[in-house]
Amino acid sequence: MLSGEVKMVLWVVCWVALVATACGGSTTDGGGGGGQNVTYDGRSLIINGQRKILFSGSIHYPRSTPDMWPSLISKAKEGGLDVIQTYVFWNLHEPQPGLYNFRGRYDIVSFIKEIQAQGLYASLRIGPFIESEWTYGGLPFWLHDVPGIVFRSDNEPFKQFMQVFTTKIVNMMMAEGLYASQGGPIILSQIENEYQNIEAAFHERGPPYVRWAAEMAVGLHTGVPWMMCKQQDAPDPVINTCNGMRCGETFPGPNSPNKPALWTENWTSYYQVYGENATMRSAEDIAFHTALFIAKKRGSFVNYYMYHGGTNLGRTGSAYVLTSYYDQAPLDEYGLIRQPKWGHLKELHAAINLCSETLLAGVPFNLSLGPLQEAYVFQGNSGGCAALLVNNNGRNDVVVQFQNSSYDLPPKSISILPDCKTVAFNTAKVSTQTNTRSTLPSVMFDSTEMWEVFEEVVPNFDDTSLRSNTLLEQMNTTKDTTDYLWYSFRFQHNSSDAQSILNVNSLGHVLHAFVNGALVGKRHGLRSCSIDNHGSAHGSHRNLNFTLENTVSLDNGMNNISLLSGMVGLPDSGAFLERRTAGLRRVTIQANQDIQNFTNYSWGYQVGLLGEKLQVYTIEGSSNVQWSSFSSSQPLTWYKTAFDAPGGTEPIALNLGSMGKGEAWINGQSIGRYWVSFHTPAGSPSQQWYVNNFSISKGIKTTRNSHLHSKWLRHVIADITLLGAVIQLIQKRLWRRCGIVFLFPFLNVACVGRRECSIAPSYQSFGEDPCPGTPKVILVDALCE
Repeated sequence: MLSGEVKMVLWVVCWVALVATACGGSTTDGGGGGGQNVTYDGRSLIINGQRKILFSGSIHYPRSTPDMWPSLISKAKEGGLDVIQTYVFWNLHEPQPGLYNFRGRYDIVSFIKEIQAQGLYASLRIGPFIESEWTYGGLPFWLHDVPGIVFRSDNEPFKQFMQVFTTKIVNMMMAEGLYASQGGPIILSQIENEYQNIEAAFHERGPPYVRWAAEMAVGLHTGVPWMMCKQQDAPDPVINTCNGMRCGETFPGPNSPNKPALWTENWTSYYQVYGENATMRSAEDIAFHTALFIAKKRGSFVNYYMYHGGTNLGRTGSAYVLTSYYDQAPLDEYGLIRQPKWGHLKELHAAINLCSETLLAGVPFNLSLGPLQEAYVFQGNSGGCAALLVNNNGRNDVVVQFQNSSYDLPPKSISILPDCKTVAFNTAKVSTQTNTRSTLPSVMFDSTEMWEVFEEVVPNFDDTSLRSNTLLEQMNTTKDTTDYLWYSFRFQHNSSDAQSILNVNSLGHVLHAFVNGALVGKRHGLRSCSIDNHGSAHGSHRNLNFTLENTVSLDNGMNNISLLSGMVGLPDSGAFLERRTAGLRRVTIQANQDIQNFTNYSWGYQVGLLGEKLQVYTIEGSSNVQWSSFSSSQPLTWYKTAFDAPGGTEPIALNLGSMGKGEAWINGQSIGRYWVSFHTPAGSPSQQWYVNNFSISKGIKTTRNSHLHSKWLRHVIADITLLGAVIQLIQKRLWRRCGIVFLFPFLNVACVGRRECSIAPSYQSFGEDPCPGTPKVILVDALCE
């Protein structure tokens, strides 16, 4: 989030681009009518007495915007999905104990209602621990400070808070009638998440917690089944489910013959971290393992994780995780259809649906067709027959004989025969044409005259008010209010040799060292092209412990050392998450042969950056600081600019490929962290395009009414502010001619993105009359297509 962590300002070229419960133990109307009875047995979920193989996709409401939800859900439905699945994000909804937020991107009720409106079911993974490559695994950081708490164990303080939040969410859903038992779309809920991965670490405190969580959830009486993923000891009646890429091979199966085989996370690719290459997964591989799960494990519910990954907006991504999340999903980060993945899976769903009744009701048996080939056959009572022919040979085509006919099976493929005769689909044969996402440069930011700068202040020891005689742990000091913590100390250097060696060991993610206000190793007249040079260092997703070692020039006398430790998200998983630590661990300075250890010393601390405190990325905060014209400034600098938002309806993205590391804001909303200077092994940025998911006024047209006069003006309506790259689009204000300036947010709602709009000529539209008896004229500034 620091321009000092970016390339020299002169080189910054940002582009805006267009991118192309009888739980023992269907219809997809989403529960629009009366209540639906949702039960299960050893074969499937049963909705109003009807079995169905259900295809589901994960779309997380806070990783997109409300404006995107209808399109995302519609494309998922068109792709053959029956269910939309989402986590519930505790840290977003309860940022402070008892203070809740369900507005905007956090409006889970509106998201579920949109699912229902489009005739789909919903699967709600409450957790409330979710992992999900989400900072702190979705747990609010204030839990860390609860006395005696041990996360996710048989611990009374944790169980108390977990139960309160889980009950809060369930009650909200019930109050809106959103469970299928009430006529709503929610047919399935989840409690906890992948706990078996860490259960053994809690010894005798693990199993009782699992039993308690299950009993607590079932006791909320939602009228629909509960599940626990990756929890083989899930207590009845909670269903244990599978997560991973190959559940047709790895899932041991339900822990009771009365429970169905459900797959809650069929990974469509894999999440990516800074500094590592993307892990791709082909459409063919997804289709193969989906079909294998249905055939071999008699699976009846498959959820794609993610179907749309979206964006880790703000500071929500976990440690080292990219801002772009599962961009290789069937719907990419922008919500665009990614082919052939979307289309190939759609064809798979259609083929399975052709024989779903037989697959669910038929008698299953399997036949060997060769050394690595087999047939899974389902024989219906009424003569129906369905077969899935599997070739596990990953190298060679084979010809197999099945029911007196020959079938050619490509390598690692499954052919689906809805009638045991005709091949309706083969997982390795892709008929969907591949598409590519292209970009069209629209606005260039290569002129230094476009930019203004505000230099971040490097604090010395005397500037700090928080003091300690030891190195403080970073997360517990910042309380997740910022990525940054300044560590500073001063000491007397009495030596004619100015050259010494500074050695700092850190469990943070990024470290910048300043001596007497100057970045260590910074060459006069030059700007660092990367944060990874001179007085900066960083760890990686695989190597959390790193060391910065640099030669430093010290004054003969008093010296101030300022060390800025940065986090790129908090950890998201692991046993005893509350005990994880970050920040500086050891600091030494070697002068000649003498090594002085400052680990236990008088330290001063500053939580966060001055620009953060002043909120220079907002309209108000930006106006309260002195911005300067572009110049060769110090490494820690905020930048802002203004531009006309491009027209059209295509997604907009920023190319930050010439930057280094930072955070970007648009209209005061953070679109996430960037770190393009942390290259992959191939030498390229892990991510350089950053999506703008927030509305920009592209074409506002106002319709003139008798009491509402409008004047057309074309002007810059957007400010970009960069701390590193702090981006902010500011819509011009509306003026009332009685000496008062107001902003009318409802105008955005009524007009942004529409060809035309009108505002009723009534004071009710604008609130109370601020100056009775005085005629009013409203001037609306708008950028129009």
